[in-house]
Amino acid sequence: MRDVVKPVLDLVAKLGPARLAAMGAVTLALVGFFAFVILRVSRPEMGVLYSDLSVQDAGAVVRDLETRGIRYETKGDTGQTVLAPRADLARLRMDLAAKGLPSAGGVGYEIFDKGDAFSSTSFVQNVNHLRALEGELARSIRAIGRVQAARVHLVLPEKRLFSRDREAPSAAIVVRLAGDLDPGQVRAVRHLVASAVEGLKPERISIVDERGRLLADGARGAEDQAGIGLEERQTGMERRLRNQVEEIVAGIVGQGRARVQVTAELDANRVESRSETFDPESRVVRSTQTRTESSQSQSNESGVTVGNELPGANQGQQAQGPREASNKNEETTNYEISRVTRTEVNEGGRIKRLSVAVLIDGTYAAGPDGKAAYAPRPAAELERITALVRTAVGYDKARGDQVEVVNLRFAETPAVPELQEPGLLASFLQPTKEDVLRIAEMTVLFLLGIVVLMTVVRPLVARVVAADPQTLALGSVTVLKDGSGLVMAVEGASGGAAGSPALTEMVIPESQAGRLVEFAKINGKVQAQTIERVVDIVKTNPTETVEVLRTWINDR
Repeated sequence: MRDVVKPVLDLVAKLGPARLAAMGAVTLALVGFFAFVILRVSRPEMGVLYSDLSVQDAGAVVRDLETRGIRYETKGDTGQTVLAPRADLARLRMDLAAKGLPSAGGVGYEIFDKGDAFSSTSFVQNVNHLRALEGELARSIRAIGRVQAARVHLVLPEKRLFSRDREAPSAAIVVRLAGDLDPGQVRAVRHLVASAVEGLKPERISIVDERGRLLADGARGAEDQAGIGLEERQTGMERRLRNQVEEIVAGIVGQGRARVQVTAELDANRVESRSETFDPESRVVRSTQTRTESSQSQSNESGVTVGNELPGANQGQQAQGPREASNKNEETTNYEISRVTRTEVNEGGRIKRLSVAVLIDGTYAAGPDGKAAYAPRPAAELERITALVRTAVGYDKARGDQVEVVNLRFAETPAVPELQEPGLLASFLQPTKEDVLRIAEMTVLFLLGIVVLMTVVRPLVARVVAADPQTLALGSVTVLKDGSGLVMAVEGASGGAAGSPALTEMVIPESQAGRLVEFAKINGKVQAQTIERVVDIVKTNPTETVEVLRTWINDR
C-alpha cells in the first residue's frame, strides 16, 4: 500500500499548490462544460404546444404544466407561444382541451354554472345568456380549419308587443385567419350563426378579418345579395373549370407548361313558363246519365151541362172514354279530352356561354451547343388536347361555346435536365426544418468539445506528464540546479530491511571538466547498482521474470 501511495504523494508534492489549484479550476470548468453538453444533448426535443395565446390562456396552460411537472418553454414578449416535449404534444392537447384550455378569452354556457340563479336579476340573466351565446358561436367558428380566433357580437333587440314594431337582429364577426376563406366558407359561417340565433338572417351578418377586409356585408339589400351570390357562383365555376383543364393538360405537356383562362357568362334572369296541351284523339268517358219517364191519361166524352156541374150529379156514374200512355228514355254521356299542364322555372345562374383559352408551350431538347432547343408541338397532338378540353368543360356548340388551344413559345425557357444519378442521402433523407436545426446544434457542440479538448485538456496533460523544467533526468541520476553548484541525487540501494531505494546526495563543483568527470563516475556506479538490483529481482521472482521476458518477445 505504501508503494502505491508514495508515488502519488511525491507527484503531488512535486506539482506544488499553484499548479494543483490551476488543475482543479480547469477540471471543474471541464466538468461543467461537459455536463452542459450532456444535458443539452439529452434534453427532449421541444415543439409548439400552442401559439398566439392570450395572457390569461398562457398563464392557465403554464400553471397546468407546472402542476404536472412537465418541462416547458415560452416565447414572445408575453409568452404567447408555449413549447413542450414533442413526444407529449398530442396527449397534452387532449388533456388541456378536456379542461377547456385554451378558452381564447371567451365564455360559453358554463357561465351559468358559476353564478347564483336565484339572486340574479333578469337583466343579469339576459346579459349572461348573450355572452354565453356569443362565446359558443365563437368556439364553433374556430372549429373551421383556417380560423385561428373569432369574436362574435350579437344585436338582439327587445321583443315588442306588435310584430310590425319589431326590429330584426344582426351580428358582427371578427376572425383571425391563417390564409384566406373562400366564398363558400364565408357563406357557411353566416348560415351557421343565422341558424343558431332566432330570427337572424344570413344577409344581416357582417364578417371582417384581422386585416380589416370585409368578407361579408350585412348592410346590403336582398337584390345586392343576389348579385353577389351570382358573382361568387361565376367565380367559383371559372376556378373549378380552370383547375380541371390545367390538371388534364399538365399531365400531357408537363407542370407549368400550360396557361388556362376560362370565362363563364351566366344568365341572371329567372324564367317561369307554363304550357297546357290537349289531345283530341285520346278520349275518356267522364260520366254517363240515364233518364226514363212514363205517363198515362184518359179522356171524358160526356158533355158539359148544368146538371153535371151540380154536386152529386156524377155519383154512381163511371167515366167512360179512351186512355193514353207515353214512355220517354234519355241518356247523356260526357267525355273528357286528355290535357297536360307543364310549369317550368329556370333559376338565374345558368351557363349562357363558355370561352376557354389554352396556351401550351412547345418541347425542348438539348442542342449541339448544350442549350435548350425549342420545337413546336404537332397539329395532331393539339387536336387531341382540344378534344379533351371540350369534353372537360362540357362544350355545347348550340350554346355558342368557344375553345381555343394555341401552341406558342413561352418567354421563360426551362433548364435542360441533367441526367444524374440521385444520391442515397438525397433520395431517402428529407429532413424537416427541426431536424436541420437539431443537426446544426449537435455539430456546433461537437466542434466546441473538440476545441476544448485540443486547447485545454491536451496542454494540461502535457504539463502534468512533462518533468519540472528545473530538473534534468539522466538515467537513474537526477541533477538539481542550485545557485552555488549542482546537487546530484543518486538512486542507490540502502541497507534497510525494506530494501527501498534511497537517494544519495553529492555536491559537484561548477567547473565544466570536473562536472563531466563526476557525471561519468556516478553514471557508472548507478548502472552497476541497477544491474545488481535486476539480478536480485530475477533471483527472487524467477516465474514473474519468465513471464515478462515472454511478453517482451511476443511484443517484438
